[in-house]
Amino acid sequence: MDKRFEYLYEKIMKFRNDRDWEKYHDPKNLSQAISIEAAELQETFLWKSNDQARNLNEKEIQKVKEELADVFIFMVYMCHEFGIDLLEEVEKKLAINCRKYPIEKARGSSKKYTDL
Repeated sequence: MDKRFEYLYEKIMKFRNDRDWEKYHDPKNLSQAISIEAAELQETFLWKSNDQARNLNEKEIQKVKEELADVFIFMVYMCHEFGIDLLEEVEKKLAINCRKYPIEKARGSSKKYTDL
């Protein structure tokens, strides 16, 4: 495991365990928490144009940072639940996506891989 990720993983787990919250972190609730935090991230961009969304003020950027951190924390709890090495799985998924979206077909296109 990457040293920085391992350090964060340990801090995240200690935070939860010190508060005796593990009993609330079953897969159903964790998946809902990830979704809810992602929705809170989306709320930052609600009713904004693309230009406005790219030019957030400092308060809005801070909210984005906090919501992304919340999503990440709940992802760590979910990975712990199932013994998933998140960094390894991201590498595997990137390899799959490279095959599904080869540069020569996907560059500059928003089409799904089945339509390339």
